[in-house]
Amino acid sequence: MDTRSLLLAATMILPAVAFADETAELKAEIAAMKAQLNSLADTLDQQASTSATSGVSIGGYGEMHLNLANGEDNEIDFHRFVLFFGKEFNERTRFFSEFELEHSIAGEGKNGGIELEQAFIEYDVADTTKVKGGLFLLPVGILNETHEPDTFYGVERNNVEKNIIPTTWGEGGVAVSGDIADGVSYDVAVHSGLSLVKLDDDGLVSGYQSSIRKSRKKVAEAPANKAAYTARIKYTAIPGLELAASMQYQDDILQGAGEREIGARLLETHAVYQTGGFALRALYAQWNLTTAINDITAGASKQKGFYIEPSYRINNVGVFYRNSAWDTTAGDSIDSEVKRHDIGANYWLAPTVVVKADYYREKQDDDLIGTGYNLGMGYSF
Repeated sequence: MDTRSLLLAATMILPAVAFADETAELKAEIAAMKAQLNSLADTLDQQASTSATSGVSIGGYGEMHLNLANGEDNEIDFHRFVLFFGKEFNERTRFFSEFELEHSIAGEGKNGGIELEQAFIEYDVADTTKVKGGLFLLPVGILNETHEPDTFYGVERNNVEKNIIPTTWGEGGVAVSGDIADGVSYDVAVHSGLSLVKLDDDGLVSGYQSSIRKSRKKVAEAPANKAAYTARIKYTAIPGLELAASMQYQDDILQGAGEREIGARLLETHAVYQTGGFALRALYAQWNLTTAINDITAGASKQKGFYIEPSYRINNVGVFYRNSAWDTTAGDSIDSEVKRHDIGANYWLAPTVVVKADYYREKQDDDLIGTGYNLGMGYSF
């Protein structure tokens, strides 16, 4: 092949080689860009998922009871199954809720019930001041706000906080809480109140509830003709000691449906002390209602109760004794006070998992009205 032919062949081959190299480089660059886009898409998906669940908290508690009353009317009951759901929206705003199933199964003709026990938004107005609005537990007593089964002794919640306060008690409204000084805090709330009135399908009064406890409306299309007000001051400056006093006032416990208003005032005070394995709880609560309530339930103008409960815990085992008394019709001269003694033990399988056992005796007017044993288990997380 002559020189001219070689030059012509080179002229044809070199561009083809250069074009092939450029194509390979372009393909590599496209592949790299595609990998980067896929990585970016994965990152965005992960960020979106994280954003949706960030600050979300889930918890709950539950308890099952076996009640043995003198060998008669024995009953086993999964008393409560509760789920908590919370969301931290930002450093100052959060949501908290508590959803409860009582007595295992709910529905028409069933013993159980489903209820929303709490659902509120809390906002930090300042470093030491918070405001919340929605359905929340009232700042009264020892158990009303903290009632997980691993936090107290006895299979059942004590009867004073159950029948007098009455735990668990939530209302709808607005509350402000904050610190006055180191170890001194306050809570003030304006909220819906109790209602003794029973209404028929036409909205007319058909009767009255028999107790304060049954007057809780649980913010379920509850009458809101009359508001209620609750305030508490609490002292915790000394390690291991809590002292608190609460007061609630309601203009009319009939919610404007009666011929006359019946005002109601609750006073409650308690002390909790713990040092080492020894702990002591003491509480007193009293309702004072307008005497017109006696026309509905004799003696109901005054309702009161107290208990004192020493306990001692060694490692995972704790024992307790409780002396309590309560009277929901103390406004008359009839001796209707119920006196009760409880003794029992808790065994914690884990810090928030507990097995319980106790024995009780109840008297009224010096007559023995009941004895029995309770066994239970509970958990929280």
